[in-house]
Amino acid sequence: MIAQVAIILPIALPLATMAMLLLAWNSVAAQKVIGVVGSALLLLSAAALMWLVDRDGILVLQVGNWPPPFGITLVADRLSSIMVMLAGLMVFAVSVYSIATIDDRRIDFGFHPLIQLLLMGVCGAFLTGDLFNLYVWFEVMLISSFVLLTLGGERGQLEGAIKYVTLNLVSSAVFLAAIGVIYAATGTLNMADLALKLRSFPDEGIVSVLAMLFLIAFGTKAAVFPLFFWLPASYHTPPVAVSAIFAGLLTKVGVYSLIRSFTLLFVTDLEFTHNLLLVIAGLTMVTGVLGAMAQTEIRRILSFHIVSQIGYMLMGLALFTPLALAGSIFYIIHHIVVKTNLFLIGGIVERRFGTGRLAEVGGLYRSAPVLATLFFVSAMSLAGVPPLSGFFAKLTLIQGGLEAERYAIVAAALMVSLLTLFSMTKIWAEVFWKPTPEGTGVKASRNPRATTEQVSLFGPTLLLATITVGIGVMAGPVMIASLATAEQLLDPDIYIKAVLPDSHLTESQTGFLVPETNVASVAAQNLESHGPLASIREGAVR
Repeated sequence: MIAQVAIILPIALPLATMAMLLLAWNSVAAQKVIGVVGSALLLLSAAALMWLVDRDGILVLQVGNWPPPFGITLVADRLSSIMVMLAGLMVFAVSVYSIATIDDRRIDFGFHPLIQLLLMGVCGAFLTGDLFNLYVWFEVMLISSFVLLTLGGERGQLEGAIKYVTLNLVSSAVFLAAIGVIYAATGTLNMADLALKLRSFPDEGIVSVLAMLFLIAFGTKAAVFPLFFWLPASYHTPPVAVSAIFAGLLTKVGVYSLIRSFTLLFVTDLEFTHNLLLVIAGLTMVTGVLGAMAQTEIRRILSFHIVSQIGYMLMGLALFTPLALAGSIFYIIHHIVVKTNLFLIGGIVERRFGTGRLAEVGGLYRSAPVLATLFFVSAMSLAGVPPLSGFFAKLTLIQGGLEAERYAIVAAALMVSLLTLFSMTKIWAEVFWKPTPEGTGVKASRNPRATTEQVSLFGPTLLLATITVGIGVMAGPVMIASLATAEQLLDPDIYIKAVLPDSHLTESQTGFLVPETNVASVAAQNLESHGPLASIREGAVR
């Protein structure tokens, strides 16, 4: 019973919070309080869910007691519980940040209920166990994110929103078509049941075509090469709080869907599917960082960097080894925290100067040293400078690439890392280091004066920067958790057995040899054997 409640809470809490926000529609102050409290409760429920999954293994809820594959299935494994936890953390940080940055007019138009609706869609996508409901949760996210993008009705917002919604509607249409074809071919949409049926599907060519349809659908939502153009065209237009939550979470739902489908469903032709993923990963890294280098506005640079970093997350999936996939998971954890924080800090800079253009800002190193420090920590972590979180994520991926003898992608990852450092240094030099350009300056009216405003602006950025440092300091435990998650993903029979306990899997047929409760210890043993990472574990043990 506790497990069932724990699975449903990340979806039910945003829904309940949204209902309370609608009841408090006429009170801006009440909406701010309810939004923050609701987000905090979600964060607590997500932490409880992650703890239960770590203790008990995969949790499954058959909604309405309909047996699978006929009913709605919710599944919380290690990956989905981590993603729900990160979603709760990001929305809590953004809710606090929005107290000082979202004006009353946008709150009157429904900012807080829309954020909760978006969060419900994100958590639903992470926890669903069937493809049709994944489509439904994607549509919930698309509707809420489109309205959030246009909230305020400014010209730039509408232009960005049209590009955003057009390409995402195309990907939704492809996704729906793929769902129709796969249902016609197999008669099921339950992911565990699909995984079983696709293994013995007689026509491997049809399975490969289906894999490509899902790659296009999820790849568009994840903003991979060459389907990423909607992202840098839209993420710089809405209020910073909206940009931050989009930057942290939305593309990661696409990445999550790719990891789920290409570790559970489409694993029969790895030579074709995962080699293609590897090429896409490399091109996504390179094109994203080149786009970032050409930009001269903070949020546009950061938006292109989202594209570039998605390539690193795909790299581990494409290499398809425990270490490389663990690197992807580590990278997702690190990137969600860092990227959200960089957008929040960029928003504070924009608030002070009234613009994010690099040529029109400067001098913040002297006038705002705390802000400069927070940016420096997050920027260096994104670039992969030790001992911050990004260093260990990239180290793991590169080591995974070397072990798999995929030297081209390793070279691309190292080169892109250097270019990322260059573009982060460019922001640092222009915004913080150089003197304030003549004729511009900090807008006195935009400086936070009240204590509550300062806490609202700097509290979330300080929290996320601290977590970034904490991930670097505690890289050993994070790495062990990532390896345990990778081990679980690479043995899909664990997932199938949890959802379909009466399925006809046998030990000899499936290789289901690792008890779920022992996955973390197996991961820790694997970590010990990986040369340079052994020191990380030793630090964690101490």
